[in-house]
Parts: sequence; C-alpha cells; structure tokens
Amino acid sequence: MAKRWRVLTGAIAAIAVLLAINTLVVEGETKSALVTLPGGRILHLAGGDMQVLEKGPPGAPPIVLLHCYTCSIAWWQRMVPLLDRDHRVVAVDLRGFGGSEKPGSGYSMRDQAAFVAEALKRLDVHGATVVGQSLGGTVGTALAEIPGYVDRLAIIDQAPEERFSKGTGFTAELSTTPVIGPALWQVTPDFAIEQGLGVAFAPGYEVPDEFVDEFNRMTYTSYDSDGEEGDYMDAEPLDRRIERTGVPVLAIFGAEDQIYESTGAVAAYAKVPGAQTALIPGAGHSPNVERPSRTAALILKFAAARE
Repeated sequence: MAKRWRVLTGAIAAIAVLLAINTLVVEGETKSALVTLPGGRILHLAGGDMQVLEKGPPGAPPIVLLHCYTCSIAWWQRMVPLLDRDHRVVAVDLRGFGGSEKPGSGYSMRDQAAFVAEALKRLDVHGATVVGQSLGGTVGTALAEIPGYVDRLAIIDQAPEERFSKGTGFTAELSTTPVIGPALWQVTPDFAIEQGLGVAFAPGYEVPDEFVDEFNRMTYTSYDSDGEEGDYMDAEPLDRRIERTGVPVLAIFGAEDQIYESTGAVAAYAKVPGAQTALIPGAGHSPNVERPSRTAALILKFAAARE
C-alpha cells in the first residue's frame, strides 16, 4: 500500500511540474505580425507591428473599424464593400489579434487606443467616424479620449458596463483560470472553439470557419487580456466617458445578443445627450456579420451627419 501511495504521489508531482512548465511556455508565447488577408499590410510602429486594411478613395471621409474580442479584420469583410464607395475605410487588427503583433504585454484599453492612434497618425487619418464592435467599442471610447482622432463614435454590441452582462459561462471562466486555462489552451479542439464563438451570434447562426482560424492566431496572453476591458469599464462606464468627451455616439445592438442585455444597454446609451440608438432584429452580438447591410446603412447615415 505504501508503495502505491508513493507511486501516486510521484505521479501527481510529475503532473504538477508538467502543468507548471506548460503555464510558463503558454503564457510566455509571443507571435510576430503577418499579413493574413488579401489587401492587408503591416505598419511598423513604435508600439509594435499592426496589420491594416484600407479601401475606398484616399481623400474621402474616413471610417475606422475596430473589431471584437477574439476577432480580427475578417469580422468586417461583409461590411467593408458597403462602406468604401464614398469613404476611406481603415480596418485594423488590435494588438494581439489577427495579423498584428502579439507581445507579452500592452493590452490595456489605453495601450490599445494609443496603438490605434499611432497607426491613424501614420496614415494621416483624423476626425474619423470610428466604429467598434464589442471590445472595439471600448477601445474606440478610449481612442475618443485622445483628442483629434474621433469625430463620431459608433458602438456595436458593447454595453457601457458589466452589469448588463448575461455571464460568460463556466467553460469560458475556466479557460482563464491560472494553470487550468493554459492547459486547456493547448488541447481545445476546433469544434469546441466554434461552439464557444456561437455566443457571439443569434442562436442557430453558423459560425464561419475562418473565424475559428482567426481565434487560433492568438496567443494565450492576448486571449487572457479580456480582464483589461472590465477594469476600464469598472473605473468609469463607457456612456459617462463618451458624454464627457462630447463625441456624438450611435449605439447599435442585435436584439438577440447572447452576451449583453441589449435593451437595457441601449437605454443606458440613450441617456447620453444627442445619442442615437438602434436595435437590429434577428441579429445577435455581431450584426456587422449577421446583418451587414442594415448595419452599414446605419453607419453611413450616422457618418453623413459630419460631412
């Protein structure tokens, strides 16, 4: 019996060591930037390398697109052709996502906003209509706090604070738990990733395979950066920040959002002076993917008010 206990104890110790090593390896992983989509290019910036996509007439009024958490420029591909006829459309991959560089730090909302601001300065884009989905809406808000870049802000399915959250679920919470999260990162199959991404759409929507590929481009560090957004909103809700900047805001939500309580979030934004709001029937957390024509029409009408 004593021998069996020694073997069991040794096995547990070995597993613990392997988990510790895996955590160090996974959390220490970084990735360089690379072009991941046709027309994309890499900007070499002081804050790192960023993938950008530019479409439309160079001198036209600018629209800047900021993607959601675990996403990339790919999530805008159905909308870009609807926007770029009369606008200079600039879509970027945030730090840690898509084709942009994935360093070991720099994932706070202010860091991400500064990264985007540096890119826009390089591209000579100022006074833009900035459109941000989910995480992109939070980064867009932080960008609006930097003078000169945001003339109007459209937020897609990002609640102003976490009290509107419907909860992420046990599996999602487990995936960012110390030691366990990095272990799961190594073994989670694509079908489970696809299932997890399903919450970003209305129930029954088929997740595009390319979105699973974009998820797999991340490192665990960029995936585990989600808490930075919560910290930013906990310090001050987005609606209050936007009101303080004086930037006009349009809040668009899918009526079937599975992540946030959409009607409550829309009502909160509606209290910002001059705010516009819209609920899109049949869409979930990603109307830019699910209902691109309707979403683009709302953006174009909002952008036209500045021109």
